[in-house]
Amino acid sequence: MNTIFRRSVLGIACLALSAGVAAGPLATPTGTSPASTEAGVAQAGKPDIGTLIPHGTQGEQSRIDLGDEQTANTKAVIAATKKAGMDERAAVLAIATALQESKLKNQGHLGEHNDEDSQGLFQQRPSSGWGTVEQITDPEHATTAFLEALKQVDGWEDMPLTQAAQKVQESAHPDRYAQWETQAADLVAEHWNS
Repeated sequence: MNTIFRRSVLGIACLALSAGVAAGPLATPTGTSPASTEAGVAQAGKPDIGTLIPHGTQGEQSRIDLGDEQTANTKAVIAATKKAGMDERAAVLAIATALQESKLKNQGHLGEHNDEDSQGLFQQRPSSGWGTVEQITDPEHATTAFLEALKQVDGWEDMPLTQAAQKVQESAHPDRYAQWETQAADLVAEHWNS
């Protein structure tokens, strides 16, 4: 097992156990064990999670169960990343950002619950130049716009996820992106070659 991943899993398990929570679902994709995840990655030719999280996870990790819409959006983000000629790490950054911003749901205008005019997977704003409402609620366009902005960040490839995401998103809560890094890496490992 990759050393970085092992340390992340152990750190998450310790945090979960000290809080009285079962660590299994946080440490591995739903319904798998660490051993089966490692074997599945090696045998299926999927990206190694250790390469997808080069800096290790930062703090406690969150995880949600994805529905059909969220899985389809995950695949759309990955397809747009490949089309943009970017690698798995860029997809991890995009998916983790979308998990934080929208839980991978392509949200329209939410009325009084909206932050200004933020919409779509990345909660991009037409008034900030991300595109029209139709464009930013299109997963391919929204992802491409996110990735184009990411390309403009010098050294994004070597930054911790939360710093790279914040350079693009300029969020009021920049520390929240990192909590989704493990699930985003798992999703990229699962769907990159599918």
